[in-house]
Amino acid sequence: MNILGINAYHGNASAAIVCDGQLVAAVEEERFNRVKYAAGFPAQAIRYCLKAAGLTLSDIDHVAVPRNPYARLATKLFYALRMPSFARERAKVLVKFTGIPEALAAAFDADPKKITAKFYRIEHHQAHLASSFYCSPFERAALLSADGLGDFASTMWGTGSGSRMKIDGVVTFPHSLGLFYSAVTQCLGFLKFGDEYKVMGLAAYGQPNQLEVLRDIVRFNPGSANNGFSLGLDYFSHHRTGPEMSWAEADKTPSLGKLFSNEMERRLGPARSPEQALEQRHRDLASSLQARLEEVYLGMLKKLAERTGLKAVCLAGGVAFNCVANGKIFDQTPFEQVYVQPAAGDAGLAVGAAFYVWHQILGKPRSFVMNHAYWGPEYSRDEIRQAIDSNGLAQSGCTIAELPEEELMRQTAAIIAGGKIIGWFQGRAEWGPRALGNRSIVADPRRPEMKEILNQRIKHREIFRPFAPSILAEATAEYFEKSHPSLFMTLAYSVRSEKRAKIPAPTHVDGTGRLQTVTREANPRYHALISAFRDLTGVPVVLNTSFNDNEPIVCRPEEAIDCFQRTQMDALVLGDFLITRG
Repeated sequence: MNILGINAYHGNASAAIVCDGQLVAAVEEERFNRVKYAAGFPAQAIRYCLKAAGLTLSDIDHVAVPRNPYARLATKLFYALRMPSFARERAKVLVKFTGIPEALAAAFDADPKKITAKFYRIEHHQAHLASSFYCSPFERAALLSADGLGDFASTMWGTGSGSRMKIDGVVTFPHSLGLFYSAVTQCLGFLKFGDEYKVMGLAAYGQPNQLEVLRDIVRFNPGSANNGFSLGLDYFSHHRTGPEMSWAEADKTPSLGKLFSNEMERRLGPARSPEQALEQRHRDLASSLQARLEEVYLGMLKKLAERTGLKAVCLAGGVAFNCVANGKIFDQTPFEQVYVQPAAGDAGLAVGAAFYVWHQILGKPRSFVMNHAYWGPEYSRDEIRQAIDSNGLAQSGCTIAELPEEELMRQTAAIIAGGKIIGWFQGRAEWGPRALGNRSIVADPRRPEMKEILNQRIKHREIFRPFAPSILAEATAEYFEKSHPSLFMTLAYSVRSEKRAKIPAPTHVDGTGRLQTVTREANPRYHALISAFRDLTGVPVVLNTSFNDNEPIVCRPEEAIDCFQRTQMDALVLGDFLITRG
């Protein structure tokens, strides 16, 4: 039985295919159309998923779409009367959702009447929860999803047992941890869709001296019967005008209108313009924002643990990308095991909706665990060779060598240990926003200057943003104060004090690292590279950042070569080919 999951007309448009209970492929549309956070209809992502599964459109039995227009209908109607312009915009998107069968047929130049698949509309947060629980290794777990907004809810919690989920509570519009974080992010002058992760990095440079004000902006009573929270709505505008969002255009990055009111500026100080230099008060506000998010988020998780008595938790939604907060779960809640799948945000809805149909609707038993992130396109040796030849690398003075694996690892590790920066392109592209050793830029973690070099020469981004350490899983406890696996960079741990001088480049200013624990089973070649670097230097860690330059992570070898040529990377590894500048 074949189930196609489609996240369409929403940020991070994506597709996934589940065949007989096994995930076969999953990818975001942005990897193909090269538009960051692309919305619209993910036609290219769907085509790839079917190709990877060896299927045609007629082979699809079920199509799962993570949006339910009937969820919380009374609330939607209430706000439609209060905000007619917002209601009109939502109605336009809803019309597109009702046309998904036609859009699917058009993507394959097929007759819509000949599509025999059954269509399901899965509520947004139930799809989020399904994306985490049904991909986790846990038989039983507590569940929490938190983000900006989806189907007029922002937060949902419950429990999972076997192939069933039970929903215990929900926080509805206009209250939202995601919108709270986004509103203060806008106040700090970071206005682009998805900029929240920048503020999470900035927070380490400040002190939480605005925490009392932020406790009034988002309110949470850990002793209350409800597990939820509420916003001080005087500080926001989205409940009066509706959150202005652009989701439908496939060729544009989504945008989010102003969320904060004059009252927020009155209490927190004037909003920063994007061109204005960062001052200490901005760093302190970022720190205060992160501290308040952690108080509420971890407080909710603590209550969830107490209510369920469970030791494992599955997290989803955009808030689940807050790796700093996630890393504190072990110390500040009773949970002992945490699972966050690599596309915890809205891209993951495609996987979640598909598995929701397989388990929750069709009642099928579980047989799948997502223990790696490599579900995207891969390219053959001949395709890589053709890309190298057609881009004129040899003519531009580059040296190109095709090497056996052991020699490739040895030479690449030596290049990294020599202070050079390499682009690393292998196997299937990662699912989710993190480069996890198949589409990565890799450098020496021992060099303090490497962070500034990468930010200025390669990434062209804010200097305060940290990089990630990829570490051999078996060495985690030696370098970090926690040893729980972090396969997908969704947890940040403190680096052991005696090890910080050994890996200064990916250690953030607060002494933490958003680590990736690399196992031989999940990624044998990346594990071999880090092992070769360890053998050479004694350090079982490399610095890892995504293979891109202010664009979606590269997908095809041609894009990797283009990024290599227009930045100051020193070497490029494409499959078995090592390319060095002359």
